[in-house]
Amino acid sequence: MEGEAPRQQSFGDAFSFVRQGAFYSAPVPPPSGSAPAGAASGASNSQSRNAILVSRRQQGNPVLKFIRNVRWTFDDIVPDYVLGQSSCALYLSIRYHLLHPDYLYFRIRELQKNFRLRVVLCYVDVEDVIKPLHEVTKTALLHDCSLLCAWSLEECARYLETIKMYENKPADNIQERTDQDYLSRLTSALTSVRHINKTDVVTLGSTFGSMASVMSASMEDLARCPGIGERKVKRLHDAFHEPFRRTSKQLRLSSVGIKPIQEAPK
Repeated sequence: MEGEAPRQQSFGDAFSFVRQGAFYSAPVPPPSGSAPAGAASGASNSQSRNAILVSRRQQGNPVLKFIRNVRWTFDDIVPDYVLGQSSCALYLSIRYHLLHPDYLYFRIRELQKNFRLRVVLCYVDVEDVIKPLHEVTKTALLHDCSLLCAWSLEECARYLETIKMYENKPADNIQERTDQDYLSRLTSALTSVRHINKTDVVTLGSTFGSMASVMSASMEDLARCPGIGERKVKRLHDAFHEPFRRTSKQLRLSSVGIKPIQEAPK
């Protein structure tokens, strides 16, 4: 009819001639049961929440190959590891700290106040650790960070896995459970000395009566206890009388197999 506006063509109508071309082939239909794009992205987000997020700056870190019990994935994050909604970790080796003493301070400052639990995972990979470990401990404490020291890459990985697996569980799930009676506490203290077993604890407790008396006993008194041999006597005496902190000189002597001479008590 005259005066009627021309009908607007759709995109398919306008380019329908393409289907008659010699090079046209119909698109492959999607497989049945495939999830829509939105569902796939939702599953990806769910997997990220259940995995340790690893900073891309950690690429090449040998710790990653020992994380086997928890999923992990690279992401653009500020800390080295995000272990939960409010927990993260910074990785530092003592050897790297000796080369870059200010590295840990600037990394902690980058975190600001975004995480409630901030862990400094310190890999102890040198022999003389007294001075550098003191510096790392001081920096961590002054900036409200928890310090975890590990002496192997496997141990570093176990710490990361444990924090991730227990992120939604109460703290008492990973706390050591010990009975509160005196014998249980005495057993917990004395069995921490190498080669001392529960039978030895009963013998020592019945002989000396208290932990204080065991600690102040001489090597001759300890040797009189049945079942406490020479090796156990030395272990106990050394545990109670050697200084807790070794000097650098003692560490150097012990590394070459020389036992330092102790001064006679005045």
